[in-house]
Amino acid sequence: MNPSHLRRAAESLPLRQLPHSDDERVSTVHEEDEASWKEVRPTSVVRRYQVLADVKTEVGRVRADALPESSLVSTRPSAAQRQSEMRTPAPARRRASERQPAVNPAVAAPERARERRTEEPLRSAPLPQQAGRRYHWLLWLGLFWLAMVVGWVVLTALTGWWQTTLDDWRYGRPRTFQIDAVVGHNDSPTNPSHFIALNLNRHVEIIEFPGGDATKARIYVGPVLVGPGQDLAPVTLSFQDVNGDGKPDMVVTIEGSHFFFINENGSFRPARPGEPLRFTSS
Repeated sequence: MNPSHLRRAAESLPLRQLPHSDDERVSTVHEEDEASWKEVRPTSVVRRYQVLADVKTEVGRVRADALPESSLVSTRPSAAQRQSEMRTPAPARRRASERQPAVNPAVAAPERARERRTEEPLRSAPLPQQAGRRYHWLLWLGLFWLAMVVGWVVLTALTGWWQTTLDDWRYGRPRTFQIDAVVGHNDSPTNPSHFIALNLNRHVEIIEFPGGDATKARIYVGPVLVGPGQDLAPVTLSFQDVNGDGKPDMVVTIEGSHFFFINENGSFRPARPGEPLRFTSS
């Protein structure tokens, strides 16, 4: 090579100046330390594709297929950043025993109300009430008659039970009725005759004690009762002149039915069929 060319090349090279003081040496070392952490940028552009939504249809936007070169710069912190992080102390951990700062109730109330409003489930609008079904008038008539029949059956049962209870209190079991009367059979108002009427197993029997003397007792047989519950039918006696001979005759009454015994020859006999009688119910 020509010596003139070598001289020109040497002159064109910059001369490295040595530091003359300690401050210049420290700054030089610091610059070299920072330069060592810098990362050399690549000479070629690397395309990094991302799976993004198609934004071509959006107004004023173009699909981004590549990242800019600024994104390829290393995120490694510099020496100055590391030194600042080292100087900044880490935040102290909070313990559970420490008292929490008080919260202003005026600020916390709207927050709680907002949370309640957002957490409440959506309530559907109430459906309009359907009109009641209309039934045929014959259905209501049938229900009315059914209620009447059931009420009649219940009322009849209650009435029968109550009447039987009253008869038990008054006549006992078997049904027994007693009465004193002056009928002219060796008796007097001071010593009347005593009569006992019995319904003994559906058989009606009347016992007379003339003048109250049990040794001269007489028994008169009445009708035999037929039908359900007739064994509890009470039998009552009354005395009335039904044939007009001036003597009191005996009238046996069983549930509204009357049986007549004519007073004749110091005793009573059943009335004959077709015999004229006049009876007045009291």
